[in-house]
Amino acid sequence: MSTVDALVAGDHAALARALTLLERGGPEAAALRAALRPHTGRGTVVGVTGPPGAGKSSLIADLVTVLRARDMRVAVIAVDPSSPISGGAVLGDRARMGTHTADEGVFIRSVASRGQSGGLARAVPAFLDAVDAAGWPIILLETVGSGQSDVDVAELADVAVLVSVPGLGDDLQAIKSGMLELADVLVVNKCDLPGAERTARQLESMLTLRRQDAARPPVIRTSTLDSTGVVALLDAVNGTARAGDSLRRVRSELLIAAEAEFARRLRHVPIDKACAAVRAGTQGVEEIVADLLASISVHSPESRRDLSPKP
Repeated sequence: MSTVDALVAGDHAALARALTLLERGGPEAAALRAALRPHTGRGTVVGVTGPPGAGKSSLIADLVTVLRARDMRVAVIAVDPSSPISGGAVLGDRARMGTHTADEGVFIRSVASRGQSGGLARAVPAFLDAVDAAGWPIILLETVGSGQSDVDVAELADVAVLVSVPGLGDDLQAIKSGMLELADVLVVNKCDLPGAERTARQLESMLTLRRQDAARPPVIRTSTLDSTGVVALLDAVNGTARAGDSLRRVRSELLIAAEAEFARRLRHVPIDKACAAVRAGTQGVEEIVADLLASISVHSPESRRDLSPKP
């Protein structure tokens, strides 16, 4: 039986091997992912974002407990900072989940961010496809907790959960990162701490800044000390899951990859003259960006590939 067949049949070992290959990357990983694509689209991805110290890991552990009590299978993908020595995930996938590591109905895997700006590992979309293809109906994705990674996860997830805590100024961070606009559910964790209600009211007030036609996300108070609000959080997630667009995750991944590639190539393009032109008012930013895109397209041989669908 091939790795793909075994993975789709629910073999945990085959899934683990596939994730290791996907994280390593290269042509073999690309071929594996292409083979997995037709088997995706069944799982619901819940992205859990927020700053370090917000209690995301503990909250996810409580969500897993509630899901398992409802006899639902759940996978957890945790993006960890990279070890400067090994390049691997620092926290690991066993330390964070306690008793759930021995549960056959729970799959846990960490992926190292490898120092990428934004904190979202390049392997994450591939991991989501593999776990989805393996038949896990609920996939919880936890980020390192930095602005751009939160936005990227919100785009990839079916439900985006933004976790805040009292005293960290997360309301301002949410606005800067764009997450207040993208989040489907807002959480004030550690609601037993002083200032929790004030933080919740601030977030509720800031929701007026969203587009008028945008759905207003619920603000859920939670505490992992006694699992307060965890059931309400899960119910909110179930009530807001986006469905019906099988290409949405692929579309989001393509846009994220295109933006990253543009930024990478732009680092090798001298832009001081362009900056001076903008400063002097002789050219606008939009015009400069159009010129830069054209310049990269003309001067980069790798960018002149035919991207039309293969016959």
